[in-house]
Amino acid sequence: MKQKLFAANWKLNKGPKETKSFFEEFLPLLPQESQAQIVFFVPATNLESTAQLLSQTKIHFGAQNCYSQLNGAFTGEISAQIIKEIGARYILLGHSERRQIFKESDEFIALKGKLVQSLGLIPMLCIGETLEERDAGKTEKICEAQLVSFMKSIDLKKDWVVAYEPIWAIGTGRTATTQQVSETHAQIKKLIQREGGSSQTLILYGGSVKPENSKELLAIAEVDGFLVGGASLDPHSFSKICL
Repeated sequence: MKQKLFAANWKLNKGPKETKSFFEEFLPLLPQESQAQIVFFVPATNLESTAQLLSQTKIHFGAQNCYSQLNGAFTGEISAQIIKEIGARYILLGHSERRQIFKESDEFIALKGKLVQSLGLIPMLCIGETLEERDAGKTEKICEAQLVSFMKSIDLKKDWVVAYEPIWAIGTGRTATTQQVSETHAQIKKLIQREGGSSQTLILYGGSVKPENSKELLAIAEVDGFLVGGASLDPHSFSKICL
Protein backbone atom coordinates (compact mmCIF):
# COMPACT_ATOMS: atom_id res chain seq x y z
CA MET A 1 0.00 0.00 0.00
CA LYS A 2 1.28 3.45 -0.93
CA GLN A 3 2.18 5.82 1.89
CA LYS A 4 0.01 8.93 1.79
CA LEU A 5 1.66 12.29 1.09
CA PHE A 6 0.36 15.62 2.36
CA ALA A 7 1.91 18.71 0.81
CA ALA A 8 1.38 22.33 1.85
CA ASN A 9 1.69 25.12 -0.69
CA TRP A 10 2.02 28.41 1.15
CA LYS A 11 2.27 30.44 -2.07
CA LEU A 12 3.17 34.09 -1.33
CA ASN A 13 2.42 33.87 2.39
CA LYS A 14 4.41 33.92 5.63
CA GLY A 15 7.87 35.29 6.35
CA PRO A 16 10.62 33.63 8.44
CA LYS A 17 9.12 34.80 11.77
CA GLU A 18 5.66 33.51 10.86
CA THR A 19 7.23 30.26 9.65
CA LYS A 20 8.92 29.77 13.04
CA SER A 21 5.65 30.43 14.86
CA PHE A 22 3.79 28.03 12.57
CA PHE A 23 6.11 25.09 13.18
CA GLU A 24 6.30 25.74 16.92
CA GLU A 25 2.54 25.26 16.95
CA PHE A 26 2.27 22.58 14.23
CA LEU A 27 4.92 20.05 15.26
CA PRO A 28 3.44 19.20 18.69
CA LEU A 29 0.09 18.47 17.00
CA LEU A 30 1.52 15.50 15.09
CA PRO A 31 1.58 12.17 16.96
CA GLN A 32 5.03 10.61 17.34
CA GLU A 33 3.90 7.45 15.57
CA SER A 34 2.57 9.30 12.51
CA GLN A 35 3.67 7.61 9.27
CA ALA A 36 2.37 10.31 6.95
CA GLN A 37 4.76 11.94 4.48
CA ILE A 38 4.52 15.70 4.89
CA VAL A 39 6.07 18.33 2.63
CA PHE A 40 5.99 22.12 2.93
CA PHE A 41 6.42 24.28 -0.16
CA VAL A 42 7.41 27.62 1.34
CA PRO A 43 8.35 30.96 -0.27
CA ALA A 44 11.98 31.05 -1.44
CA THR A 45 12.82 33.59 1.26
CA ASN A 46 11.82 31.02 3.92
CA LEU A 47 13.76 28.02 2.64
CA GLU A 48 16.77 28.43 4.90
CA SER A 49 14.76 29.07 8.06
CA THR A 50 12.49 26.12 7.21
CA ALA A 51 15.54 23.87 6.81
CA GLN A 52 16.68 24.80 10.31
CA LEU A 53 13.23 24.42 11.87
CA LEU A 54 12.64 20.97 10.37
CA SER A 55 16.18 19.61 10.70
CA GLN A 56 15.28 17.31 13.61
CA THR A 57 12.02 16.05 12.10
CA LYS A 58 10.92 13.62 9.40
CA ILE A 59 9.10 16.42 7.56
CA HIS A 60 10.44 17.47 4.16
CA PHE A 61 10.27 20.83 2.43
CA GLY A 62 10.66 22.22 -1.04
CA ALA A 63 10.56 25.26 -3.28
CA GLN A 64 7.47 26.44 -5.15
CA ASN A 65 9.39 26.87 -8.40
CA CYS A 66 12.84 26.96 -9.98
CA TYR A 67 14.44 28.05 -13.22
CA SER A 68 15.27 25.69 -16.10
CA GLN A 69 19.03 26.37 -15.79
CA LEU A 70 21.35 26.15 -12.81
CA ASN A 71 22.95 29.58 -13.14
CA GLY A 72 23.44 32.54 -15.46
CA ALA A 73 22.04 35.96 -16.22
CA PHE A 74 18.48 35.27 -15.07
CA THR A 75 17.64 38.08 -12.66
CA GLY A 76 15.04 37.22 -10.05
CA GLU A 77 15.04 33.47 -10.70
CA ILE A 78 16.03 30.74 -8.24
CA SER A 79 18.43 27.89 -8.95
CA ALA A 80 17.50 24.28 -8.22
CA GLN A 81 21.12 23.74 -7.18
CA ILE A 82 20.79 26.36 -4.43
CA ILE A 83 17.47 24.84 -3.38
CA LYS A 84 19.24 21.50 -3.03
CA GLU A 85 22.14 23.01 -1.05
CA ILE A 86 19.68 24.45 1.46
CA GLY A 87 18.38 20.93 2.05
CA ALA A 88 15.09 20.79 0.15
CA ARG A 89 13.94 17.49 -1.29
CA TYR A 90 11.07 18.58 -3.57
CA ILE A 91 10.34 21.29 -6.10
CA LEU A 92 6.79 22.17 -7.16
CA LEU A 93 6.42 22.66 -10.91
CA GLY A 94 3.65 23.70 -13.27
CA HIS A 95 1.21 25.11 -10.74
CA SER A 96 -1.75 26.69 -12.50
CA GLU A 97 -0.66 30.12 -11.25
CA ARG A 98 2.71 29.62 -12.95
CA ARG A 99 0.96 28.51 -16.14
CA GLN A 100 -1.72 31.20 -16.19
CA ILE A 101 -0.10 34.27 -14.62
CA PHE A 102 3.50 33.70 -15.71
CA LYS A 103 2.65 31.98 -19.01
CA GLU A 104 4.86 28.94 -18.47
CA SER A 105 4.45 26.36 -21.24
CA ASP A 106 4.34 22.58 -20.94
CA GLU A 107 7.73 22.43 -22.66
CA PHE A 108 9.35 24.91 -20.26
CA ILE A 109 7.97 23.05 -17.24
CA ALA A 110 9.27 19.77 -18.67
CA LEU A 111 12.79 21.24 -18.92
CA LYS A 112 12.61 22.12 -15.25
CA GLY A 113 11.53 18.59 -14.38
CA LYS A 114 14.53 17.10 -16.13
CA LEU A 115 16.89 19.48 -14.34
CA VAL A 116 15.32 18.85 -10.93
CA GLN A 117 15.72 15.09 -11.30
CA SER A 118 19.32 15.44 -12.47
CA LEU A 119 20.11 16.93 -9.05
CA GLY A 120 18.48 14.06 -7.18
CA LEU A 121 15.46 16.15 -6.20
CA ILE A 122 11.82 15.13 -6.63
CA PRO A 123 9.60 17.19 -8.97
CA MET A 124 5.92 17.50 -8.10
CA LEU A 125 4.01 18.31 -11.28
CA CYS A 126 0.70 20.17 -11.08
CA ILE A 127 -1.87 19.54 -13.79
CA GLY A 128 -5.51 20.55 -14.16
CA GLU A 129 -8.22 22.12 -16.27
CA THR A 130 -10.24 25.33 -16.17
CA LEU A 131 -14.01 25.31 -15.60
CA GLU A 132 -14.59 26.06 -19.28
CA GLU A 133 -12.43 23.11 -20.28
CA ARG A 134 -14.25 20.75 -17.90
CA ASP A 135 -17.65 21.92 -19.12
CA ALA A 136 -16.46 21.32 -22.68
CA GLY A 137 -15.44 17.76 -21.80
CA LYS A 138 -11.73 18.47 -22.27
CA THR A 139 -10.43 17.49 -18.83
CA GLU A 140 -8.70 14.30 -19.95
CA LYS A 141 -7.24 15.99 -23.04
CA ILE A 142 -5.80 18.89 -21.02
CA CYS A 143 -4.32 16.63 -18.34
CA GLU A 144 -2.85 14.35 -21.00
CA ALA A 145 -1.10 17.22 -22.79
CA GLN A 146 0.40 18.57 -19.55
CA LEU A 147 1.38 15.11 -18.32
CA VAL A 148 2.82 13.54 -21.46
CA SER A 149 5.04 16.53 -22.25
CA PHE A 150 6.55 16.26 -18.78
CA MET A 151 6.96 12.49 -18.86
CA LYS A 152 8.87 12.62 -22.15
CA SER A 153 11.46 14.87 -20.51
CA ILE A 154 12.02 13.17 -17.15
CA ASP A 155 13.48 9.81 -16.09
CA LEU A 156 10.44 7.69 -15.27
CA LYS A 157 12.55 5.36 -13.15
CA LYS A 158 13.26 8.17 -10.70
CA ASP A 159 10.81 9.55 -8.16
CA TRP A 160 8.26 12.15 -9.22
CA VAL A 161 4.77 13.11 -8.04
CA VAL A 162 1.62 14.33 -9.78
CA ALA A 163 -0.84 16.77 -8.20
CA TYR A 164 -4.18 17.04 -9.96
CA GLU A 165 -5.69 20.45 -9.23
CA PRO A 166 -8.80 21.47 -11.15
CA ILE A 167 -8.20 25.19 -11.58
CA TRP A 168 -11.85 25.98 -10.90
CA ALA A 169 -11.51 24.45 -7.41
CA ILE A 170 -8.36 26.24 -6.27
CA GLY A 171 -9.10 28.79 -3.58
CA THR A 172 -12.74 29.02 -4.63
CA GLY A 173 -14.24 26.91 -1.87
CA ARG A 174 -15.67 24.70 -4.60
CA THR A 175 -14.38 21.13 -4.49
CA ALA A 176 -14.65 18.54 -7.22
CA THR A 177 -17.11 15.76 -6.40
CA THR A 178 -15.75 12.41 -5.28
CA GLN A 179 -16.88 10.95 -8.60
CA GLN A 180 -15.05 13.65 -10.59
CA VAL A 181 -11.88 13.16 -8.54
CA SER A 182 -12.05 9.37 -8.81
CA GLU A 183 -12.62 9.41 -12.57
CA THR A 184 -9.88 11.95 -13.30
CA HIS A 185 -7.32 10.28 -11.04
CA ALA A 186 -8.07 6.94 -12.69
CA GLN A 187 -7.54 8.55 -16.10
CA ILE A 188 -4.24 10.05 -14.95
CA LYS A 189 -3.07 6.70 -13.61
CA LYS A 190 -3.86 5.02 -16.95
CA LEU A 191 -2.02 7.79 -18.83
CA ILE A 192 1.06 7.37 -16.65
CA GLN A 193 1.15 3.62 -17.24
CA ARG A 194 0.47 4.05 -20.95
CA GLU A 195 3.52 6.29 -21.23
CA GLY A 196 5.75 3.79 -19.44
CA GLY A 197 5.43 5.18 -15.93
CA SER A 198 4.90 3.26 -12.71
CA SER A 199 1.58 2.39 -11.11
CA GLN A 200 3.25 3.44 -7.84
CA THR A 201 3.59 7.10 -8.88
CA LEU A 202 1.75 9.16 -6.28
CA ILE A 203 -1.24 11.15 -7.53
CA LEU A 204 -2.36 13.89 -5.14
CA TYR A 205 -5.55 15.92 -5.22
CA GLY A 206 -5.61 19.67 -4.68
CA GLY A 207 -8.41 22.20 -4.75
CA SER A 208 -10.12 23.65 -1.66
CA VAL A 209 -9.09 20.69 0.53
CA LYS A 210 -9.94 21.30 4.18
CA PRO A 211 -10.49 19.19 7.33
CA GLU A 212 -14.23 18.99 6.61
CA ASN A 213 -13.79 17.19 3.27
CA SER A 214 -10.33 15.62 3.53
CA LYS A 215 -11.41 12.25 4.95
CA GLU A 216 -14.01 11.73 2.23
CA LEU A 217 -11.53 12.64 -0.51
CA LEU A 218 -8.76 10.50 0.98
CA ALA A 219 -11.10 7.50 0.99
CA ILE A 220 -11.06 7.56 -2.83
CA ALA A 221 -8.86 4.66 -3.92
CA GLU A 222 -7.01 6.68 -6.55
CA VAL A 223 -6.11 9.56 -4.20
CA ASP A 224 -2.64 9.21 -2.65
CA GLY A 225 -2.72 12.42 -0.64
CA PHE A 226 -3.24 16.16 -1.04
CA LEU A 227 -1.63 19.39 -2.18
CA VAL A 228 -3.20 21.93 0.16
CA GLY A 229 -3.26 25.70 -0.24
CA GLY A 230 -5.27 27.93 2.10
CA ALA A 231 -5.92 25.30 4.77
CA SER A 232 -2.18 24.66 5.12
CA LEU A 233 -1.59 28.18 6.44
CA ASP A 234 -3.19 27.30 9.78
CA PRO A 235 -1.30 24.71 11.85
CA HIS A 236 -4.42 23.21 13.43
CA SER A 237 -6.28 22.98 10.14
CA PHE A 238 -3.40 21.35 8.27
CA SER A 239 -2.58 18.96 11.11
CA LYS A 240 -6.15 17.63 11.01
CA ILE A 241 -5.79 16.96 7.29
CA CYS A 242 -2.50 15.10 7.87
CA LEU A 243 -3.82 12.86 10.67
